[in-house]
Amino acid sequence: MQLSENIKESYSAQYDADSVQWRNTGAKYKAENIVALAKHINFKNVLEVGAGEGSILNWLSKWNFSTDLNCVEISESGIELIKSKNIANLKDILLFDGYRIPYADDHFDLVICSHVLEHVEHERILLREIKRVSKHQIFEVPIDFSFYVDKKLKHFLGYGHINIYTPSLFRFLLKSENFEVKKDISYLYPDEVLLPTFKNYKMGFYLTKIKHFILRMFPYLLGIKPNSYAVLTSKSNQEISIF
Repeated sequence: MQLSENIKESYSAQYDADSVQWRNTGAKYKAENIVALAKHINFKNVLEVGAGEGSILNWLSKWNFSTDLNCVEISESGIELIKSKNIANLKDILLFDGYRIPYADDHFDLVICSHVLEHVEHERILLREIKRVSKHQIFEVPIDFSFYVDKKLKHFLGYGHINIYTPSLFRFLLKSENFEVKKDISYLYPDEVLLPTFKNYKMGFYLTKIKHFILRMFPYLLGIKPNSYAVLTSKSNQEISIF
């Protein structure tokens, strides 16, 4: 399975200096979710699949999350930015084709895949490869679903979101690929992440804050429609076969 050339070219050029600060801010909260979910896991090495420009790895290294961090990334520009950060605990930095992870079975105690699967053309193939090389996994995806999501087609495709999830639909995907869900987090983006996205539409920011207030009042609703969903998994002992 090969990554489409137009998608590869798009991601090879997407990381520039203007976006780095905002990505770094968002990465701090993604890294916090990883730390919270991995709290009771014993692991010696970690791989991030789709590391972007390295912001999550940078936070994890600063917090001494692991002394053996590694990453694979499809974007040449992303890899150059990762290298420029001189991340202390980062060992391997590899360019990959989007699907084949160049490590042996069960090589990593933990694989992180944060805000990647919504971009992937064949997400089940990547999930199977992640499962092959790891014992535990942490995934995070944005929750873009609405009942009229099709009316926002150009909006989501404009930044590469080709897969749309709810927490339950994402769990269904994971469970049907023989992952066992261990622990999860449904969370809302903080103001410092939200504000830049509404810089030309202040009313949108205030409407979002009202939605957040309602969701916090009703935890059940938060579990259905958070901004983002993070989940810890392991390989299931009960194999589920499709067809």
